[in-house]
Amino acid sequence: MDKKLYLILLLGLFVSCKQEKAASEVEKKPLNIVFIMSDDHAYQAISAYGHELSKLAPTPNIDRLAKNGALFNNNFCTNSICGPSRAVILTGKHSHINGFRMNGERFDGNQATLPKYLKKLGYETAIVGKWHLHGAPTGFDYWEILDGQGKYYNPEFIKGNDTVWTEGYATDLITEKGLDWLKQRDSVERPFFMMVHHKAPHRNWMPALRHANMYDSITFPLPDTYFPEFENQQASVEQEQTIYVDMYEGHDLKMTKAYGSPELDHNPWPSDFERMTPAQWEAWNKAYLPKNNAFHEANLSGEELAIWKGQRYLQDYLATVASVDESVGKILDYLEETGLDENTLVVYTSDQGFYLGEKGWFDKRFMYEQSLRMPLLMQLPGVIEPGTEIDALTQNLDFAPTFLDLAGGLDHASQMQGKSFKALLDGSSNDFKDAIYYHYYDFPAFHMVKKQYGVRTKRYKLIHFYDDIDQWEFYDLEKDPAEMYNAINDEVYADIIPVMHQKLDSLQKLYKVTDKEFENAPKEDVEKAHEFFDGLLKKNQ
Repeated sequence: MDKKLYLILLLGLFVSCKQEKAASEVEKKPLNIVFIMSDDHAYQAISAYGHELSKLAPTPNIDRLAKNGALFNNNFCTNSICGPSRAVILTGKHSHINGFRMNGERFDGNQATLPKYLKKLGYETAIVGKWHLHGAPTGFDYWEILDGQGKYYNPEFIKGNDTVWTEGYATDLITEKGLDWLKQRDSVERPFFMMVHHKAPHRNWMPALRHANMYDSITFPLPDTYFPEFENQQASVEQEQTIYVDMYEGHDLKMTKAYGSPELDHNPWPSDFERMTPAQWEAWNKAYLPKNNAFHEANLSGEELAIWKGQRYLQDYLATVASVDESVGKILDYLEETGLDENTLVVYTSDQGFYLGEKGWFDKRFMYEQSLRMPLLMQLPGVIEPGTEIDALTQNLDFAPTFLDLAGGLDHASQMQGKSFKALLDGSSNDFKDAIYYHYYDFPAFHMVKKQYGVRTKRYKLIHFYDDIDQWEFYDLEKDPAEMYNAINDEVYADIIPVMHQKLDSLQKLYKVTDKEFENAPKEDVEKAHEFFDGLLKKNQ
């Protein structure tokens, strides 16, 4: 053999062996997990989902996860409200099993949770940002959480027994604390699980000062259903979360003529404005007073005023999302710079969906699509092919079992009600669930959304509203994606609706739903709640 050719072959063999060894070392690296969750981030406001709004207000960093990994098109929550969704994610169990059915209840920190199982597998665990479950987090080696709901400007963080006022913007501070923990971990040899929980874009949608005028020149398209007509939809008629009826003009829409004047900015709870430094106040007033003055000079009323309120809401909401997108970019950049991205599952989601003017609404709670559907994007090199789209029905109930499965601890998920969808990630299966179960309990309460439970398949949805009403609703999502026509009495579906009832019954049996879950509130409590919330609304108009 020619000596030169021999040397080339020998060199090729050496390089090949080295590459195989490197690949083997990557495979042996334990899986890290970075779980990023925002609060009330609608899928419509993530440009990877292609909604018209997001084309005008793109989220390029969150979109990186879809480009590098998977975009879930049918991911849903089990109970569309902040605290309960977090409890479901931690436990892999429905609200009636984990004990946290509505905000205001106290989470049982003694029960088994995802971080506790991961610690048994050798993981170092941390959570920074919003907790909102009352009491101190358990199962985490490190935690630094917002005090209660948290404030956008200069929030207080709780760390152990200390509560510390911290100057800055909440999204930025949470990102910094997460990155600081990654850089200063006790052991770089151990795998890590880090939860980064943002307050944004929760009500009252206060953007970072650098983004306060971000979308002033943009006119966002309002939904076709912005001025709805509800027929045979009693729960929709009686809700109190309509943008142009129920938003507080000072707290939510920032319509006042001079901030800092109590007589002009009545709020039912302490305002973020009270926490601003003089420099922050100056920047805020510079951004908002000119456009507020223009609004007051216009003297709008009726439909024009309702449309203006919708625009102000979308401008503030989407500007608040901008800092969350920047945060995701900073975390992804750090993982790539350190090489940690090669063996780190990165997840982005929200605790539930949110209304951006659909049916005229803001907020969540209903089993209709905008509040039921959660955004979900994941990347994991070597497991998830770039550009993957997953159409299977998944829920936040399934997150914990999936993470444990990927980490090699699926046996720990045997007590959970969720299922691992690992096979969807690596493409080994497209089959998962044929239906998902939902149950909302928080009535009478803010926004007066009725108690409800139901079942959703790929095409159909059956909902039962109960407590002070008793109404069934049925929707064909293929023919009526906006869910404006309650087809419960439509003869066309006479054979389908009984099947949906059967599916609902079987899911309630599977998830151990008992009659206890359907207790009604006393009539006097409902009436008092209506009076209280109506009073708050009148005070703020």
